Amino acid sequence: MRDYAIVTPSFWIGETGKLLRGDAPAQVLALYLMSSPHSTMTGVFHCPVLYMAHETGLTLEGATKALERLSKEGFCEYDEASETIFVVRMASYQIGESLKPGDNRIIGLKKEVAKMQPAILKARFLATYSVAFGLQEMGSADDQKGSPSKAPPKPRTGTGTGTGTKHPSLSKPAAIDCPHEKILDAYAEKLPDLAQPIRSLWLDGANAPALNARWEWLMSACHEKGKRKGERMATTEAEGVDWFGRFFDYVSHSDHLMGRNGKWASDLIWLVNKSNFEKVIQGSYENQKAAA
Repeated sequence: MRDYAIVTPSFWIGETGKLLRGDAPAQVLALYLMSSPHSTMTGVFHCPVLYMAHETGLTLEGATKALERLSKEGFCEYDEASETIFVVRMASYQIGESLKPGDNRIIGLKKEVAKMQPAILKARFLATYSVAFGLQEMGSADDQKGSPSKAPPKPRTGTGTGTGTKHPSLSKPAAIDCPHEKILDAYAEKLPDLAQPIRSLWLDGANAPALNARWEWLMSACHEKGKRKGERMATTEAEGVDWFGRFFDYVSHSDHLMGRNGKWASDLIWLVNKSNFEKVIQGSYENQKAAA
């Protein structure tokens, strides 16, 4: 974690600051990203939306909407697959507008860029800063089709970030169709005591979109801690089905979700609802230990 970060007072009266007036969540998130404990001097760092929500006090929905607003205004770019963000003008404030040849900071900067992931954000960083920071041999805007190499654009007055240029959506992993039948089999095996779904409604019926959406999330999400931090949670159909099996097994240990605490019990449609699904994987329904 860095000891300090530079946020200029003119943030509030610059172009981006003016655009964000009246949108308090976006303002909070912008300031958080510029001073985040996860941030780096380059402005490219791993920062899941769950981190943003928890550490700012925003709701998950609020943080997501704020991030969308900041991306729309050119403040940042976010790669959902790796949960990595590029705060576009951050390096020009944390490092400088440019570095002279021989500046000792270039050595450290090259080390940071060499390990930068994902490749698409590394290319975006080099497209913006390769000439200004003397990083031409590491690649440049030529690595990104259609973007000529150039020095960083002039920052919006007092924003600390944001070029104002809208960039194409970042690429996502190749899609793998949701294996509805196999997930339903895993549900039946792990949760036989819960209400069993009518399969026709889950294969291509009314309930299919919810399961498809949770599957799409799984196939693009990355581990946030441990030895596999930054790695994809599932890259094949088999890995995805195995994850759902473990998810259903996790549910089976919750007295609340299984109805052991009262009359209500969850079912598949409840579990794959976006809001409920997020609460379950965040541990909101784990059994509470009895007070000593």
